[in-house]
Amino acid sequence: MGAYFSYYLTGFIMIPVFIFALFCQLKVKSSFAKYSKIAGRRGLTGADAAYKLLMLNGITDVKIKKISGTLTDYYDPAKKEICLSQDVFDSRSIAAIGVACHEAGHACQHAQGYAPLKIRNAVIPATRIGSALGVPLALLGMILYSDPLIYAGVILYGAVALFQLITLPVEFNASKRALQTIEQNGFLEGEEYNGAKRVLTAAALTYVAALASAIATLLRLFLIMNRGNRR
Repeated sequence: MGAYFSYYLTGFIMIPVFIFALFCQLKVKSSFAKYSKIAGRRGLTGADAAYKLLMLNGITDVKIKKISGTLTDYYDPAKKEICLSQDVFDSRSIAAIGVACHEAGHACQHAQGYAPLKIRNAVIPATRIGSALGVPLALLGMILYSDPLIYAGVILYGAVALFQLITLPVEFNASKRALQTIEQNGFLEGEEYNGAKRVLTAAALTYVAALASAIATLLRLFLIMNRGNRR
């Protein structure tokens, strides 16, 4: 039980990660709330902006639909659907336009065969297994003093860290595409554009926090594994 208990003792590693993640969540919520109250002068809704971005890139086979929730927006490559939350789809706010164009940026990545997106989609099955079984399997190996189980758990959870690492360029690139289109085509201008940029920058930080959490968890597993090897 020593190694198992030590896993919890190494929890101090997660404290700064938790604080950073909390900061990022508060930042994205506050930024979205602030710029959701400011309408763009052109009067575009989030759905309008996403549609225009798709048309500018010659993409005609992607649907845009409304879903429930707040900040639940995503692009589904399997169905070729941009799913926009109710706070984005019909809203004419700066925040809505930024978020909608970001998701449309993912559709552009998919249509153009953006390599990091392909890699991320390919590792999703392993990531789901690693997220569910990685840590429990490693802890079980520590309890049973089974190095093979520990190594299997570490390798499985490594897929989670890899997924988060690959996610960064995918998300940053989608935001870059969105902001370039917004600026070059006058979806938003001046301080409006800066507001959308602040929203997307805050959202990007949440992916940095997710990567930091995955790396910290992996580090904890390595520390316990090394202690077990010295017993």
